[in-house]
Amino acid sequence: MIDNLVNRESTRGNPETAPDLNDVAANEVPAPAKRRRMSVEDRERYIVDGAITFFSEHGFDAQMRELATAIGVTHTLVYHYFPTKQALIDRVYLEVFVGRWKPEWLDLLSSRNLSVEEKLIRFYVDYSRTVLVREFVRILIFSGLTDRSITDRFFQMLGDELFPRIIRETRSHRKCKSRSKTTVREHELLMGLHGGIFYGGLRRFVYGQAMHSDSPAMDDETIIADRVRSYLQASLELEPRASEDT
Repeated sequence: MIDNLVNRESTRGNPETAPDLNDVAANEVPAPAKRRRMSVEDRERYIVDGAITFFSEHGFDAQMRELATAIGVTHTLVYHYFPTKQALIDRVYLEVFVGRWKPEWLDLLSSRNLSVEEKLIRFYVDYSRTVLVREFVRILIFSGLTDRSITDRFFQMLGDELFPRIIRETRSHRKCKSRSKTTVREHELLMGLHGGIFYGGLRRFVYGQAMHSDSPAMDDETIIADRVRSYLQASLELEPRASEDT
């Protein structure tokens, strides 16, 4: 297929700038809006956006030629910007996963002006509203079913940046000063909280199970607060105990 959208002489006109036909006399024909070629940046942006949509719908097994056809460009053009399929997947990872990460989340979790419960609720409300979108959820699942190049990097980021801070805050809630390595029970309890919140997106965008009309949204603060409180309550039974200071 010829890349008649991206590689043509001009882009589609912006409907917001088109003349209002109600303001044009009956015997007048509106002059066509001036068009321009896509810039290098716009073409790359178009390919990346198309790849995000394509991978979220079809996964990573398709060939680059299939992707190019689906988004309406030549595969030669795709290879011009992304010499390998992995290079395009890497860019999608940066856009969909790294690009959604908010450094202020770590500041929130380190705040001394909020209780642990308040910090976790605020974090998970914003986190869920940021990541529980179709592209994020489906691309993560498709990657996990193939080479895991995206899932491995994403969970590494969570393991380096997020989970240790939540464990630290959880121990603070338990009045435990231990700095020992995270125990298996601590880790698995946290995975129950984190995974339970992610499950809302899985349920909607992978399983296709629509929320009931009278159910709250998957990022509803009350639902997330219930999960956080259950997690913190269960954490009180974990080792190490509050008396362990090493």
